[in-house]
Amino acid sequence: MPVTMTTTPEKTETSAAASHTATTGSKNLLDPGFELTLRPMRYPDFYERYRDAIKNTWTVEEVDLHSDVADLAKLSPGEQHMIGRLVAFFATGDSIVANNLVLTLYKHINSPEARLYLSRQLFEEAVHVQFYLTLLDTYLPDPDDRAAAFAAVENIPSIREKAEFCFKWMDSVETIDRLESKADRRRFLLNLICFAACIEGLFFYGAFAYVYWFRSRGLLHGLATGTNWVFRDETMHMNFAFSVVDTVREEEPDLFDEELERQVTDMLKEAVEAELQFGRDLCGDGLPGMNTESMREYLQCVADQRLQRLGFAPVYGSENPFSFMELQNVQELTNFFERRASAYQVAVEGSVSFDDEF
Repeated sequence: MPVTMTTTPEKTETSAAASHTATTGSKNLLDPGFELTLRPMRYPDFYERYRDAIKNTWTVEEVDLHSDVADLAKLSPGEQHMIGRLVAFFATGDSIVANNLVLTLYKHINSPEARLYLSRQLFEEAVHVQFYLTLLDTYLPDPDDRAAAFAAVENIPSIREKAEFCFKWMDSVETIDRLESKADRRRFLLNLICFAACIEGLFFYGAFAYVYWFRSRGLLHGLATGTNWVFRDETMHMNFAFSVVDTVREEEPDLFDEELERQVTDMLKEAVEAELQFGRDLCGDGLPGMNTESMREYLQCVADQRLQRLGFAPVYGSENPFSFMELQNVQELTNFFERRASAYQVAVEGSVSFDDEF
């Protein structure tokens, strides 16, 4: 949301922003147009998020996957199936996110500060895609297996169901050039909330749980290391999107009525069921410490967190069943696996806690 400043220079900028609004007629974040002026700055919080993201630069070449190859040979057939499905989902998930960034979010969030952040996020999504490409090349040496993984949306029903969920809630905005009406802005909000709460905030967090289950058993350290960094990026992406929602709520509160809450709640329920279907595919009849029922509780707990963050009522009341998701924060996990502390070239201040954002 627009930030009220306290020091004298920032007060001047806030006052100038009010004057700018009066002269340009661009009052709200979702008003049609293409605002280019960074001074006076209307949304400094978005700019600070961009600066924080720059500090979190990492490269795929820093992830050491050599020990993972030996670990893969130790896995049971059920565990190998789980890993195959996971990397197949990873290979397609971030591409869906990147497409929505370019086709929808960048077009309609009318703030140059926000577009700076979205540009940075697009780079990070590209790094994630490269990481998952490297995983597939390392984990699936057979070319036919790799090709099948990249075509997961077409040939793996549990992944196709998740993709269809994404397209259902997100595609309707792609044909809109300008958010002129209240209905258009609601459709955009549903796209943004699906993007943040369901894809990045539920589907990926479900996948992270499987990775950290392997980690808790001392397996696949390279995968866990890369996932730590992806986790940090995704948390920042999700929080940025929620801050956009907060801003729209402040500027256009009439959009946030009982109907929107009902739609968002239905969306999260559908997302939980789609991710649970994926869990059934991964877990089969269950593996030691990981089964469909535990995953259901976990996903319901995460969904409640997302609803509460959006200002809506939780629906499940479930608790997190996975103690391994509460072990340590992301920065500490780097040391836990004895990776070099500078794996993030410049770390942001503070930490991301699994307990807060799992």
